[in-house]
Amino acid sequence: MFLFSAVKCLRQLRRSTLLRAGSFLALVLQCLPAFAALERVGDFALLDASGEFHQLSRYKHRSALALMTFDARCSEQRNIEQFSALKERYEDIGISFALLDTAGMKREQLLAQAADLSVSLPLLEDGPQLIGELLGARSNDEIILLNPERLNIFFRGTSVDEFTSVLDNLSTSPPTDTLIGVANGCALDRSIISTIPDYTQEIAPIILDNCVECHRRGGVGPFAMDSYLMLLGWSPMIREVVLNKRMPPAQVDPYYGHSKMARYLNDQEIKALVNWIDARAPRGEGAVDPLEEYGKAQGADSAFVWQLGEPDLIVDSPSHSIPSTGVMDYLYEDVPLFFDEDRWLRAIETRPGDESVLHHLMIFVTGPGENFWGTEREQEITSRRFVEGYAPGPHRAIEFEAGTGVLIPKGYKLSLQFHYVTNGQSTVDDTSLGLYFAPMEADLAERRALAVSSRFVLPPNTPDFPLTAETEIQEDIVVVGVRARMSYRGKKMRFVVEDADSKVTTLFSIPAYNYGWQPHYLLDEPIPIAAGSVLRVEGALDNSVSNPTNPDPDLEIPWGLESWEEMFSGYFTYYPQSFGEILDQRVDTE
Repeated sequence: MFLFSAVKCLRQLRRSTLLRAGSFLALVLQCLPAFAALERVGDFALLDASGEFHQLSRYKHRSALALMTFDARCSEQRNIEQFSALKERYEDIGISFALLDTAGMKREQLLAQAADLSVSLPLLEDGPQLIGELLGARSNDEIILLNPERLNIFFRGTSVDEFTSVLDNLSTSPPTDTLIGVANGCALDRSIISTIPDYTQEIAPIILDNCVECHRRGGVGPFAMDSYLMLLGWSPMIREVVLNKRMPPAQVDPYYGHSKMARYLNDQEIKALVNWIDARAPRGEGAVDPLEEYGKAQGADSAFVWQLGEPDLIVDSPSHSIPSTGVMDYLYEDVPLFFDEDRWLRAIETRPGDESVLHHLMIFVTGPGENFWGTEREQEITSRRFVEGYAPGPHRAIEFEAGTGVLIPKGYKLSLQFHYVTNGQSTVDDTSLGLYFAPMEADLAERRALAVSSRFVLPPNTPDFPLTAETEIQEDIVVVGVRARMSYRGKKMRFVVEDADSKVTTLFSIPAYNYGWQPHYLLDEPIPIAAGSVLRVEGALDNSVSNPTNPDPDLEIPWGLESWEEMFSGYFTYYPQSFGEILDQRVDTE
């Protein structure tokens, strides 16, 4: 079809030389698409059956990404095996391969399918069943060859021979027009296409539950979602960042653990949002706009109120002047407390001075002569007095677990790390901390953070630099939270425990680390860990062109605690407790 169109255009152009110049130019413009018609696709991101993160634009260090659509109900093992064999042949020349599930299977089903397939291919999960449609897939067992650099399609079809021919010529003569072959696999299941979601009843509630805490007037989000019209205007960007998983921020793998500090959109919510936007975001028949009502309520009730009541002590941090534009490095401050005795902290609440620019805040208790990093500067494994962190959202007040507290010894201080984002307006941030104390005579378990890290030198142009750090614990503990800390080249981190019987359990996983979002994930269910177990963090750094936050992939990066260096530290927030007592308490309450 492409060849026919091109020849037809050339003949018309030759005849048009006898015409006036204007007619000739018009024909040239009509023919241009025939010579540069690679199909464009939007960026997208998916997890695979093992919890690894895959984003099209993060394959820029590769020549192409080849996907084969897969449905266990009709895909043929022979086709999958042929596709997998091509991986062995072409992977070393820059082609990556994966299967794309089109049936909307859950993780347990995907894991079972991946085991049954007996091929070394990532199996990408697409619960909302949107990506096959995005790519224009026509059948299962269809191969789609994608260009990660320009987000377009080189080839689509089910013929392995045609696909192999494209691969053989990709480095010397890549297609300038999307090559479309036959699609003779079983048709994709289109039954998922349903009625257009209703704005008032379905879409607005998703936005209210997941977005407006940041995307409101005065919030840290760059625009407010306070009306249907605002949502309509930003709908193309919303669609983009939902499909490539940039938003909601602080995303984690929902298969491992759960934390209210994470942002979860389930498959049905993602499907509803994208389908609604693709249908041109209709307003619907609802008389009242829920987003507009929320915006009015926020404006009428803007006075700050301490969620936990008046604090026992309000600590004011130093003022920080925030410019209108630019990227700010972290700011560090020490705040003296002048206590004449030891104190037990049982809760803390953060009052941002200007929450539109305060992106996150981390707080440690440090001794005289220590700075924010304390013993982490010299020790790879160390236990520290971590108070809490602040990140945009509803969790500015944190009460520690019953019977636990953070000990602040006499003469110690608070060390704070601030991260600000600019928003086009210069401002001043005066953040305050509300401290709530328990009686000093209280019999409390001390809440601390175990920092587990490694030292390294990161080579240049390395898309996946694996790292691991671990330590064996000597007492029974209860893990109540985790936090990952890397810099611009951070890629992923998983928090794992291996017990004395060598059973390995993943507590929490951050498959797509984002330097801009580093919340402390308080676990919904605290996890008892027995003495003799090993706590481990597993992950990787990405020092390549595929990392969108990488300042310069050509640099070798040393280990260090500053932002222009690189680190790999996982924090397990815990308190000591008898393992048997915790289990007995759980049995009693069930």
